[in-house]
Amino acid sequence: MATSTPWRSGLRRLGTTKNIANAPRSHHGRTVVQQRSLHTPAPLYLPFLAPSWQSSGRQASQLAQSKPAPQPQQPQRRHISTTPRRHATAITNPRKNDSGDPMTITITPRAASRLQSLASTDSNPDLALRVAVESGGCHGFQYLMSLISTKEIDPGEDTIFENEEIVSGKGDGVYKAKIVMDEPSLELLQGSSVDYTMELIGSQFKVVGIPGATSSCGCGTSFDVAA
Repeated sequence: MATSTPWRSGLRRLGTTKNIANAPRSHHGRTVVQQRSLHTPAPLYLPFLAPSWQSSGRQASQLAQSKPAPQPQQPQRRHISTTPRRHATAITNPRKNDSGDPMTITITPRAASRLQSLASTDSNPDLALRVAVESGGCHGFQYLMSLISTKEIDPGEDTIFENEEIVSGKGDGVYKAKIVMDEPSLELLQGSSVDYTMELIGSQFKVVGIPGATSSCGCGTSFDVAA
């Protein structure tokens, strides 16, 4: 009677087990053959294990895709007023220069507003600002200003300029700002503007933009004209 060695018995068991594992399985009388999938599953991406350059590149790509495309900027348009600058109207003794053009001045809105406020406070509808030029100062000429009543003017020498408009919100709504100049002063100051400035050292009326002035001092009240 032949006897099997232990190692041969082990091989038989291994072979039997392998054959059983590879043998087709039966389910309710049907043979089911197991099919092995040949598709490799997609690798799992773990951001914290990726290199820093790869992670930053992926984030930049995602941000670029999510960021909307920049819209072209429209140039801003500046609205420029086409309203012409108005001169004050000479209501008494209108004068002309050597070229035959009328000699005019301009009253700025700040100066008109201040005069309207003063007239309303004093209840004086005849209030006016006199501007007189005399020799002196550090540049040859200087102008002086004072508040007067139009009833005190010289009818044959002085010219009264009245603002064409009433500055809204100031005064009684009836008074219009008035400037008084004699003929020699008007000849030197024609074409200029009477303004009202508010500075740290104080508030005052000033004449600005004198066309014939060649120089002026820091105080603004003294100026020189071409010979």
